[in-house]
Amino acid sequence: MTVTKAKKPSFVVALATFICIAGTISFGLLKLGLDAHVPIAVAAAIAALVGKFVVGITWEEMEAAICNAISSSIGALLILIAIGMLVGSWVQAGVVPGLIYYGFDVLSPGIFLFATLILCSIISLATGSSWGVGGTAGVALIGIAAGLGIPAPLTAGIIISGAYFGDKMSPLSDTTNLAPAVSGSNLFDHIRAMMWTTTPSYIIVAIITIVLGFSYSGGAGSFDPSRIDAFQKILAAEFSINPLYVAIPTITVLGLALLKCPALPSMMAGTAAASALAMFQGKTLAEALTAIHYGYESTVATKLSEAAVEELPAIMGEFGITGISPETVHEISSLVTELLNRGGLDSMMWSLSLIMIALVLGGVMESCHYLDVLLNPMLYKIRSVGGFVTLVVTSCFVSNIFLGDQYLAIVVPGRMFKMAVAKTELSPRMLSRTLEDCGTMTAVLVPWTGCGAFQSSALGVPTLTYAPYCFLNIINPFMAILLASLGIGNYWGKNGADRVEKRTALTFPREEEEAA
Repeated sequence: MTVTKAKKPSFVVALATFICIAGTISFGLLKLGLDAHVPIAVAAAIAALVGKFVVGITWEEMEAAICNAISSSIGALLILIAIGMLVGSWVQAGVVPGLIYYGFDVLSPGIFLFATLILCSIISLATGSSWGVGGTAGVALIGIAAGLGIPAPLTAGIIISGAYFGDKMSPLSDTTNLAPAVSGSNLFDHIRAMMWTTTPSYIIVAIITIVLGFSYSGGAGSFDPSRIDAFQKILAAEFSINPLYVAIPTITVLGLALLKCPALPSMMAGTAAASALAMFQGKTLAEALTAIHYGYESTVATKLSEAAVEELPAIMGEFGITGISPETVHEISSLVTELLNRGGLDSMMWSLSLIMIALVLGGVMESCHYLDVLLNPMLYKIRSVGGFVTLVVTSCFVSNIFLGDQYLAIVVPGRMFKMAVAKTELSPRMLSRTLEDCGTMTAVLVPWTGCGAFQSSALGVPTLTYAPYCFLNIINPFMAILLASLGIGNYWGKNGADRVEKRTALTFPREEEEAA
């Protein structure tokens, strides 16, 4: 039986294609100021044309790879839709407004960033979902930050840092299960290995949040207690603020997650609970379903924000808002409107279409083998564990950019390096750990991945604006390279018999290069 060798481009063709794709996307985003959709679609067309007419890949092969990329991400796409529906219902029912309202009572500017990191870490550890954190608690924390005078991009970065700590470390997380599966490790060995790189990274981030908190403590900076008062009174005028309304949908979602119920039915149950509460408060069935479909549209805050300042005293009296200057009410009502006019199935269509187009590019790139042609030759020049970890980190980051999907950024490098690692004494958990240290952590820093598009949509902050403040996501890959280079936390041996040794020398046998 003869084995048909996969068609692959030459190194020059692969490199030229990568440069063309990067140039096309960069020109569209930076020069023309376009959304990422069309530049990525054009880049996919370029990659496909080169694959067809230069490499010799058939359209059927590319189409199969595209369908496989989309099908592997369909669960995440459905969760994206479900979270949009959940956010719309949670705002309408007063869940998110209630979290913001009560958050003002317990959080001060000095501890806010640290508390945000811890809270998001705990929720994501319990649920295994960074998206669930961003779409629920994240929305509320962005609102609290606005009242405390803390910039939204900084807050979004801390929310994402906490959310991705849990997403990476929780045994309930899909990526935490995927990485050891594609690399030949096992789940709990994988989690223990990640403690070496994640723990010091997390401690550094916690210190950063405490230090940054000092600049917002003691009433310094833009913090003004009257802003908190205005926020709470406007929220109370528009919504029924009640601890039970906050607790019931929240406990529903978290409780089902702790019972290991899948994410999609958990989200839908949370949506149903919130819609039932909204109707209990007087909303009609049509209004509840409209919020699920199109999102919530503010009434009181919009009326206040659109009125002239001189007209505000009469409108404030109509809604029972007293003890605040009209100027402050006008400013805060605009913030409340911007914050709460969100959610709904429709709000996720921009992100959904972007992810689908990015997955098309990812499928074409994988079927044409551009990435492994560029990176495989480097593997045989490696002489240390630090060099190998650096190569895997680079592969994952490049995959997130050019394949446009967190799962592909784990699966493609995992497949590329799994057999090579098996021919050495290095433990498979070193590969699985590094796949998460970069593949999982950096996906949210790329605007056209599902993670980046979702968090930007949910938190209301552009991806490239919050990215510099995602401290954990930035530090973790560099920590992985540093510790591997120093021989700290390096596992050697096969599954079940591997152990930590302070060894750094590593080479890959060249006969592996063309193994099928």
